Amino acid sequence: MAQAHKFQDLEETGEALVAFITSSRPESLMRARREQQALLDQQGETKSIVAHILRDVSRVEEGAGQMLLDMEVEKKKMEVELQNVEEKLKQNNARNQMTDSELQFLQGELESLRENELQLSALQSEVDEDTTEVIPSAVHVAQLYHVITKMQWEYDSAPGRLTGVHYGADLATPINIDLSTRRRTEVSDQLWSFISTEW
Repeated sequence: MAQAHKFQDLEETGEALVAFITSSRPESLMRARREQQALLDQQGETKSIVAHILRDVSRVEEGAGQMLLDMEVEKKKMEVELQNVEEKLKQNNARNQMTDSELQFLQGELESLRENELQLSALQSEVDEDTTEVIPSAVHVAQLYHVITKMQWEYDSAPGRLTGVHYGADLATPINIDLSTRRRTEVSDQLWSFISTEW
């Protein structure tokens, strides 16, 4: 049924076309042909222009796509560089904090050393004063003891031992006393026994 309908349409179109051709004059047909050719030529030009435009659009789209890809790669590189810079900045800040702490510690140590130096200078001054006053008098007293007792002591003897020499009228007597085994009174009595009571 559908095919019969199509066939009938085709017959009607063919009849209309035959009627148009037989009723047309040759001039009209030539003009229609020229118009049809002009239309075909214009359609060809339009197709060529559209194809050229499409090629240009495709090139622009391809360039823009490549540019976007390049920009994305560059963006990733910059993000990596930024992360590296941030990491270096964190490390530098940590180093600066450590350096500041060390500097504060060293400044405290320097201040402590300066205070110690001042104390040592003060002690040295006191010792110098005492030395100028005490040592000459101590030397004088030691010389006086030597003249009276006629004893000469060895100051480099072992700890816990008292060594020296007593120079009597006729002979020199060595002194060698172990202080760890004797009482102080015994040592004192022994030393006094060397001294003559005759004047």
